[in-house]
Amino acid sequence: MIVDPQTRAKRLETLHAEALKRIVIMDGAGGTMVQAFNLSEADFRGDRLKDHNRDLKGNNDILALTKPEVIRAIHDGFLEAGADIIETNTFNGTSISQADYATGHLVPELNRASAEIARAAADEWTQKTPDKPRYVAGSLGPTNRTASLSPDVNNPGFRNITFDALKDSYAEQARGLIEGGCDLLCVETIFDTLNAKAALFGIAELGDELGFDIPVMVSGTITDLSGRNLSGQTMEAFWYSVRHAQPFAAGVNCSFGARDLRTALSDIARLADTLIIAFPNAGLPNEMGEYDETPEETARFVAEWAQDGLVNILGGCCGTTPAHIKAIAEAVEGIAPRKIPDADRRLHLAGLELFTAVA
Repeated sequence: MIVDPQTRAKRLETLHAEALKRIVIMDGAGGTMVQAFNLSEADFRGDRLKDHNRDLKGNNDILALTKPEVIRAIHDGFLEAGADIIETNTFNGTSISQADYATGHLVPELNRASAEIARAAADEWTQKTPDKPRYVAGSLGPTNRTASLSPDVNNPGFRNITFDALKDSYAEQARGLIEGGCDLLCVETIFDTLNAKAALFGIAELGDELGFDIPVMVSGTITDLSGRNLSGQTMEAFWYSVRHAQPFAAGVNCSFGARDLRTALSDIARLADTLIIAFPNAGLPNEMGEYDETPEETARFVAEWAQDGLVNILGGCCGTTPAHIKAIAEAVEGIAPRKIPDADRRLHLAGLELFTAVA
């Protein structure tokens, strides 16, 4: 069910206006919420894939086809907690990532199904709270490949993926998400900016084919406390590398959690002439891979961001539950959102760092 372009444009107008009046709330973690259900291999297979020749446990995206009630329950939990925007359960929904499970042939269907589940949940909650419409963002994760870096330390020129392969894989995923009813797409957890540029190019080509612009959000992640992503870029350089796509929102997610994400967030919030989105982890995982940061702790950190005028859209990444989202929503209620600055019209060149030409 492709959302009519005019309907989508009106919805996005409303969402944009809301994000300028109040801090809009996005949902929390998908993967760690799935883990809480303690699903078995049989659950992941369902009847549909009971004879599949590869183990499927851990392939959360496939649950849209084999255990859709779990995904719907997660969406409902976040919507009840106050989320305005929910993301589809498609973080690993490209053919590149699904190749690990020999399920690449299911990519169009699983993305479409995941979007339909989220769309149905958002629409039902909009009917319950017509003064608080709900929106669906299609999640496009970074894949398990890097276009900028070699996986072989002995051969720095080697690449295990091409730009065109990434672009085509992302476009295939995006098509399924749009056909399933997403309002916009979110290219997220970007550790390699070239991967993100492939995604944005694929989405733009798909929009040209369909005859309308597909709105996108872009969100990078940093991999060390220097504030750079895995491919070495600062957040300032990252912004000017993706600004050409005119994203609906841009920002940061995942990383080390809100305690250590402030500098990277401030760097992009200072420059970006668009909405700022941030959805941090609930801290860093412990030795058991679990997240110990309480909803109150996460809410306290992000409320400081809000009070300092850094954000328009707030949510959670790994380890964040409906309780975290509820606490965040309550902590930022009544705090004015960030004001979008005027665009800096000087020449900006983005390598690993930003170079700005003197006026």
